[in-house]
Amino acid sequence: MHGTLVKESQGTKETSFAAPVQKKRIQLALLSCFLVLLLAFGEHLSRNTLLPLLAPRVDGTSNAFAVTAFTILQRVDTKLCSALGCINRPVSDFAAWKITSATLSPENAREGLKSAVNQSILQVEIQNRVAIAVLAPNLEISLTDAEESEIKSIQLTPKEWLPIAWQDAHSDFLRYGIAAGEQIQTELPLLLPPNAAGYRVRAFYP
Repeated sequence: MHGTLVKESQGTKETSFAAPVQKKRIQLALLSCFLVLLLAFGEHLSRNTLLPLLAPRVDGTSNAFAVTAFTILQRVDTKLCSALGCINRPVSDFAAWKITSATLSPENAREGLKSAVNQSILQVEIQNRVAIAVLAPNLEISLTDAEESEIKSIQLTPKEWLPIAWQDAHSDFLRYGIAAGEQIQTELPLLLPPNAAGYRVRAFYP
């Protein structure tokens, strides 16, 4: 009898100890789910600020882990948007733009020698190098003399410098921006003053 009573008392103690452990596990699981939901809704509410802040570059200069993590974040964001709805607001980020090339050449060399004002063509290649859509910037072309002093500044809006064919294919670009990684080539006619010896091109937002 004595041995049996000891075993029963041990079983009772084990049962009494098991109940709090199970409760703690349930509480921990509920807390984890709550935190996940909180993070998800937080991302959804602050997505227009968070996504541009975390977006890596797509030109190969960003860490591979950052690119993978952002891809996962975008998938979660897409699912949340399909369930809850989203308002996409492209950002204005001049650091997103990389002018990969800019070449200025006379449209007609012979006419250029005869004319006081030379008609030239500026060929520009520009790329959105971040992993989200970005609003198209303005372009500023600064013409300089032989001493690198600015003699003329030309500012072009997106509608003025983006190719017409590209604008026709992307009619909502002013609202949705230019897609991640997209590279655009454009040709801009310029009238150069006779003392023009150099030029600079930059992207900016007014």
